Amino acid sequence: MTDKTEESSTGHENHAAAGTSQTPPETAAPAARRSAAQALGLLVRRLRQPLPGAQPRLRFEIPPEYNHTEDQDSPDPGEPTATTAQFGRPGPRMSRQHPLYMGFMGTVGVGLALLVYWIGSNTTQLLLWIVAALFIALGLEPVVGWLENRRIPRPVGILLSVTVLIGAVAGFFATLIPTIVEQVTEIVEQAPTWVRDFIDSEFFRSIDDQFGVRDRINEELDKFVNNPEAMGGIFGGVVGFGSTLANGLFGALIVLVLSLYFLAALPAMKKWGYRLAPRSRRGRVEALSEEITRSVGNYVIGQACVALLNATFAFIVMSIVGVPFALLLAFVVALLAFIPLVGGMIAGVVVLLVSLTEGWQTAAIYGICYFAYLQFEAYFISPRIMQKAVAVPGAVAVISVIAGGSLLGVLGALIAIPTAAAILLLIKEIYIVRQDRH
Repeated sequence: MTDKTEESSTGHENHAAAGTSQTPPETAAPAARRSAAQALGLLVRRLRQPLPGAQPRLRFEIPPEYNHTEDQDSPDPGEPTATTAQFGRPGPRMSRQHPLYMGFMGTVGVGLALLVYWIGSNTTQLLLWIVAALFIALGLEPVVGWLENRRIPRPVGILLSVTVLIGAVAGFFATLIPTIVEQVTEIVEQAPTWVRDFIDSEFFRSIDDQFGVRDRINEELDKFVNNPEAMGGIFGGVVGFGSTLANGLFGALIVLVLSLYFLAALPAMKKWGYRLAPRSRRGRVEALSEEITRSVGNYVIGQACVALLNATFAFIVMSIVGVPFALLLAFVVALLAFIPLVGGMIAGVVVLLVSLTEGWQTAAIYGICYFAYLQFEAYFISPRIMQKAVAVPGAVAVISVIAGGSLLGVLGALIAIPTAAAILLLIKEIYIVRQDRH
């Protein structure tokens, strides 16, 4: 019986081996690909495994929420629960009416205020970089969230958003710098001709005969060349320009890196911020904070769309009517359009002054078209784009833009309206509600 069973099993194995050896080439190729894929997957799993003796990197995690009811329900109030077993149970607070507490906390408060003032006065540039990076991160957060809703991982969404932003900035400078260099080169080449024509003109000859302008100019040039302080001033100006340019590039790099970190850690930053509020008010703090960050993000995205449409229309009109430096002026219009309310008007005046070099007809045509577009934008385009953003009264918007520009320059003008909207929201939801209860 056993011999027959062994013989039959041996026969089945030989038959299976014969069938395998007779596998057609069409099925052998997919099998080879599957084996290669399995080998690749095994290699990836091996690479993802930590090295022998390696430990996971320490991460700064949010502590678990302390539940006071657990301590109240515990059988022994003096015995710490599982939540506080590691560091013990928190004790009662010192009375705020205690003289020692009042004196110590008053001294600490004054010291902290002086410390904050000293840090702020000595790190103004860093604080501006942080504000700019946070503003950019809040502006890109709706884009990253939209990509997350389309099942794109957050790191990939952040990378795509920042790549598009860097590409736009690089395209701006790649177009701006060659244009400036070309125009400056043209001016330098034409300057000797302009000077020679002016010197040979009858007007200059008559003035030279009366006042001796030529001799006076030669004397001043000799004094300037032979004055070491003047030459040192020129050298110092060149060095100062180089240092300013280097600081600007370094600041742009810092803002870019901080924007990446803020975008990646924005959910964790929000959670940490909400945990700093008392648990009884944490829900309200979270709702207000989410509304503020959402309005700021929608404002940045909406203002960018409005500025892009404004610059595109201006470039088309300038190209049609023949305004010089149309591409360069379009970038200027886009930058000024980011400043709400007054940016479009300033951009229109700047382009009008340049278009006057081609004649008053060109300036008139451009002015009519552009300012008509501003009215159309104010009543049809901007309300539809900014309907999910902030709503600030016109007078408050103008005052906030002027105040922000006076305090922080262009950055202050850009963040003025979102800041005003946040303050108005807090006044409406906190102060007015509190006053209505009295």
